[in-house]
Amino acid sequence: MFDICVIGGGMVGSALAIGLGKLGLEVAVVEPKKPKPFDVSQQPDMRVSAISLTSGKLMSDLGAWDNIQAMRLCPYSRLAVWDNRSCRTDFDSADLGQPYLGHIIENRIVQLGLQQELSTYENIHLFTDDAISVKLGQITLSSGKTIQAKFLVGADGAQSKVREAANIGVQGWQYKQQALGIKIKTNEPQQDITWQQFTPDGPMAYLPLFDGYGSLVWYQSIEQTRLLKGLSKTKLKQQIQQHFPNDLVDFEVLDVASFGLTRMHANQYFKGNTVLVGDAAHTINPLAGQGVNLGFKDVSVLLNIIEKQQTEATSDTWLLRPESWLKEYEKNRRNDNLVMMSAMDVLYATFSNNSTPLKVLRNLGLKLANASGPLKKQAMKYAMGLR
Repeated sequence: MFDICVIGGGMVGSALAIGLGKLGLEVAVVEPKKPKPFDVSQQPDMRVSAISLTSGKLMSDLGAWDNIQAMRLCPYSRLAVWDNRSCRTDFDSADLGQPYLGHIIENRIVQLGLQQELSTYENIHLFTDDAISVKLGQITLSSGKTIQAKFLVGADGAQSKVREAANIGVQGWQYKQQALGIKIKTNEPQQDITWQQFTPDGPMAYLPLFDGYGSLVWYQSIEQTRLLKGLSKTKLKQQIQQHFPNDLVDFEVLDVASFGLTRMHANQYFKGNTVLVGDAAHTINPLAGQGVNLGFKDVSVLLNIIEKQQTEATSDTWLLRPESWLKEYEKNRRNDNLVMMSAMDVLYATFSNNSTPLKVLRNLGLKLANASGPLKKQAMKYAMGLR
């Protein structure tokens, strides 16, 4: 009998499992998709995340950050946002006395670093079979094995089986655009700036990666995304050069993929002895790269609450009667996640619009943000997770 079973050993699930292991709990982790081993000669993956300083500190506290650094990452210290050249806001970590705003890291590298640390715990057991049946207290795997646990965590993504089994409903929608991800190799050294330009058709962004590699994100209609994705690398480069700003240095296209944009929020974060974290509880417009950072915040809050329960409880019955402390987790995280989701939607709607009044307002907002030291610093703190 395990204390806790975590379904989903991705970035968020693995981080939570390590934290639970550090608290001395017997933990089972179910993750059938084993990440490809790291090799220094590999090109970067398509899936990358902007990891905030706070998320990096969490992984450092969990003992996994050194594993990630030993592979590869790209720190960035500057961020720029603009609508047009006269209305641009630039952020610099030096204004806060910090070396970086964050790091751009491949999702697989983060997962590998966390799972490397996870493997050092005797009280954490990783099962690489798929969970085909998830019921209260018992999980049946594709191999025929069964796992019994007092408590269940759904960290299994937007299509969560755990959420479905707990009969937790969701609210949300599919955006009318998709994000075209384009992996490039620039002819410049590794850069320390990530930027985003807003246009009426949607944002265009650049994320620096290690050794001069980079990732472009281009929001377009579903039909236009399909057409761009079908172009040859040469013709796609021509389209990028035609539409992207001059801030983009010379490059070569290496690969391309498209991603749907979905907003989803679980109606509740827990039910009975089941709790949701990360994308199982919420997905967000990736406009500001906050998705996985919100998941890591879920992990941090939940671990703090569980540690408090261990300290204050006179026995281990707290794990069997979780309603009181899970209400605290839900209140904390659901409100914070909802604020961020709504803020991204307002930003998306305001900037992806050619309305003259809105253009005037957003340009004024960018000018004010660039001129106001306190406002800029507060925005940077929020993005870095330091608020």
